[in-house]
Amino acid sequence: MALAININDLLNKQKIESNRIEFKKGWNPASIYHSVCAFANDFDDLGGGYIVVGVDTDDSTGVAIRPIEGIPTEKIDGILQDMVGYNNKISPYYMPRTSVEEVDGKSVLVIWCPAGINRPYSVPENVTAKSNTKEYFYVRSGTSSIIAKGEVLDELRELASRVPFDERGNPDIKIEDISTLLLREYLVKVGSKLANELYTKPLESILEQMDLYVGPKENRMLRNVAAMMFCEDPSRFFKRTQVEVVYFPEGRLNNPNNLYEGPVIKGSITQIIDRTLEYLNRMLVMQTVIKPKDSSRSHKFVTYPYQALEESVTNSLYHRDYREWEPVVITVEPQGITIQNVGGPDRSISAADISRCEILVSKRYRNRRLGEYLKELDLTEGRSTGIPTIQNVLENNGSPRATVVTDDERTFFRITIPCHGAAGNIIADIAHKDGSLKASKRGSLKTALQSAPETALQSAPETALQIINEIRNNPNVTLSEIAEILGVSRRWIATNMKHLQDAGVVKRVGPNKGGHWEIIGK
Repeated sequence: MALAININDLLNKQKIESNRIEFKKGWNPASIYHSVCAFANDFDDLGGGYIVVGVDTDDSTGVAIRPIEGIPTEKIDGILQDMVGYNNKISPYYMPRTSVEEVDGKSVLVIWCPAGINRPYSVPENVTAKSNTKEYFYVRSGTSSIIAKGEVLDELRELASRVPFDERGNPDIKIEDISTLLLREYLVKVGSKLANELYTKPLESILEQMDLYVGPKENRMLRNVAAMMFCEDPSRFFKRTQVEVVYFPEGRLNNPNNLYEGPVIKGSITQIIDRTLEYLNRMLVMQTVIKPKDSSRSHKFVTYPYQALEESVTNSLYHRDYREWEPVVITVEPQGITIQNVGGPDRSISAADISRCEILVSKRYRNRRLGEYLKELDLTEGRSTGIPTIQNVLENNGSPRATVVTDDERTFFRITIPCHGAAGNIIADIAHKDGSLKASKRGSLKTALQSAPETALQSAPETALQIINEIRNNPNVTLSEIAEILGVSRRWIATNMKHLQDAGVVKRVGPNKGGHWEIIGK
């Protein structure tokens, strides 16, 4: 059975954090199954880990010693058979994935232990003992597996009800929804041998090997992350999975009515990230060279460092709450770019740390498996490194620091990347550069209703008239349903609905849940 990652990336500790890899010189089931249990418990929501048997390490550096020790080929079948019995000793039952890989002309056994959905897990102190031995819960502490005790054990038990959204099974996702092209593209990029097996084995078998199914045999369901990564239109399952770009040439506060609507970017999560970054790089990343009169050296800077945009866009799709029907919104103003996603930072991050915007260390991740995929594709460097990276590249470019904002309820996350102070207002040039940009009448409804309410709707934005039409068709329609029908954000619908209510055009009868709309104006 092949892995969904290249063995050399594990040996060189590339793309995978060192605390998620454990090397074993030889086969030692008692010790190895402590680590299997610890990775399955995934106490820090890192996405499980890998145990590589047949590889010795340097005591001082922890780096794999090459050429490797290897495992005698004649012993591998016996080890795999023994593992079937050892897996049954984990409570509740847990089955790690295995793969025999060839390195330096020798065989190694890779045991992949994805985070389990039925944690916490316990395992006997010695799985090889014939008599029953005491069972313990194990967790990872750095690069070691230790017994969970005290507060750690209490918190581990609380994790039973916390399965990250992207790892949950979704009965609406069918095998037909998975794009073999997107799947193969991913496997090729990470150097997995599964890429060669994709057209010779059933797709269900490949997805099982990648741990993308969950549930009992009679009711197997694909995980949400399967659609996020390998479906060409994940918005079918997670509404408004897209990026929307909006330009305010004079600034959102100075003149909110003057704006240009940029593209709406869709696709799989990786496609959205790639397409968004390509667009921002083409439209907004411009280099300027200034040669001072009193110096022979030129000063170079860019409007926005590409790496700052890359980290911000990737993190917005990584940490987005996919249960909410709100897109990632990128707002471009003369002074900077703001990237906002629904789903704020974990409450383990203090308000003071958010305000300082230096490093945000989270104990829990909303989409840990999605983050693992993005890291394997080099789209994100690692957990808690995004903000420091952004601040460093801005400082090196001579730009002001980035700022982060959220609310008390942690319902959104907004990061602002400042434009270089010497760049000037580049938005006026962008409107000519991109012929697809079009002026929007958003924001004119309120002004029109205030100045001439009796005739306002005759010249109101088309969206306002469509809202009224949807209410006529279905008085019980929700704001989210209107947003989905019209292809705009729920927030935009809510804003316009408030203007219509304030002007006496429509009113809400009854509570938010269970009530209905009435049109009361002409």
